[in-house]
Amino acid sequence: MFTRRTLLAGAAAAAAAPLLPGRLFAAGPEAKILEAAAARVQIAPEGYPQTEIWGYGGAVPGTEIRARQGDRLRRRLVNSLEQPTTLHWHGIRIDNAMDGVPGVTQEAVPPGGDFLYEFDLRDAGTYWYHSHNQSYEQVARGLQGALIVEETDAPDVDREEVLVLDDFRLDPETGQIAGFDNMHDFSHGGRLGNIAVTNGVFNKTLSVKQNERLRLRLLNTANARIFQLQLQGLEGWVVAFDGMPLEVPQPLPETLLLAPAQRADIIVDVTAEDGGEAHLIRLDREEALSQILFEVKGRASESRRPAPAPLPPNPDMEVAGLDDALRSTLHMEGGAMRGFQSAMMDGRKVGFREAAQSMNFWAMNGMVGMPDEPLLVAERGQTVRVVIKNDTMFPHGMHLHGHHFREVLEDGTLGPLRDTLLMFGDETREIAFVAHNPGDWVFHCHMLTHAASGMMTRIKVLA
Repeated sequence: MFTRRTLLAGAAAAAAAPLLPGRLFAAGPEAKILEAAAARVQIAPEGYPQTEIWGYGGAVPGTEIRARQGDRLRRRLVNSLEQPTTLHWHGIRIDNAMDGVPGVTQEAVPPGGDFLYEFDLRDAGTYWYHSHNQSYEQVARGLQGALIVEETDAPDVDREEVLVLDDFRLDPETGQIAGFDNMHDFSHGGRLGNIAVTNGVFNKTLSVKQNERLRLRLLNTANARIFQLQLQGLEGWVVAFDGMPLEVPQPLPETLLLAPAQRADIIVDVTAEDGGEAHLIRLDREEALSQILFEVKGRASESRRPAPAPLPPNPDMEVAGLDDALRSTLHMEGGAMRGFQSAMMDGRKVGFREAAQSMNFWAMNGMVGMPDEPLLVAERGQTVRVVIKNDTMFPHGMHLHGHHFREVLEDGTLGPLRDTLLMFGDETREIAFVAHNPGDWVFHCHMLTHAASGMMTRIKVLA
């Protein structure tokens, strides 16, 4: 519905003026204001109308928050919207009371109200913040932004770029965000937009130099889109997933998948020739599209430098004691083309048809929506293993609040630390984590219409 820049050999891409929110540093005794309010921005290409969004700091993505490892972050959320809202600090090991989940950790902040979020930043990495009330609508309207926690020892790069990947569903006539009552979004793969943007910009362009070394912090803040990414004219390594450094930087795979809410830190060298182009490519069905055009102007050095050193690890992230772990199973059912036989909803057993009439299409362990009893109850410091069975036709990005986990692979080894796991239809996977953080922690699908229509549970960690 919108003209997209397709990768054609030798084709020049149209440049778009960057629309970057300002940066705020988390310093000083007074809490800075983070206001949730309506604003108008240019999301569609020039010539289309501006779009009304809900954002922080009048922009989408919202004001980038940048702090240093060990800082104490203080932000006062002021709600200038007509709906209640909250803030969830995605991927941060945080006090439970600051997690921002209505009905679990706090009451939603009413229109005209405010709430002070205050917590220590133990871990360096790439994180983000977003609304957790009616998030399938509020995040899709723009209530999200990047939270960057800098390492004490920064990596050896020439510069860094924070790249927030998102999509919007816009009416092509009015340029406004389309409605949120589409049953297909809730029962199928989720709400997909018709225009993909980077830092709120369609067809984003950056200038680089040959052999320049870049740290790219990639964040997928889309409602449901899985970004399938490739590089052209850039070569490099993955150094962190979901904020957590890899023990050894890994060469970038041919295609890097980022589920909604996942992040990847990559360090890349510009290998394209001076005067040429490089691209971050987004695969969309069978089409290769340029998500970001890098225009190569000049040369940073005569040759590439050696592979980067690992980022410094975050403290106390070991996952040990797998043999004696508390074990649990999460069984996901529902969705179009398969449904479920029956599940508990509002205190009684219902069939899929009845559940669907109230816009509930998914169940986990036979329960539609947040259960009265947690999926599991763990002692503080106890190792937990959860087998996750995706008995649906669709992918799900399963996000655990307050913790990072490792996937237990088929050979018994452990995958990298993550807070969001991408699972495809009919997959069975297993995760393991140490329940170090007391409180009730939500575990849900980050395809946000799925969470709103049944795919949400919680774990309890005893103090």
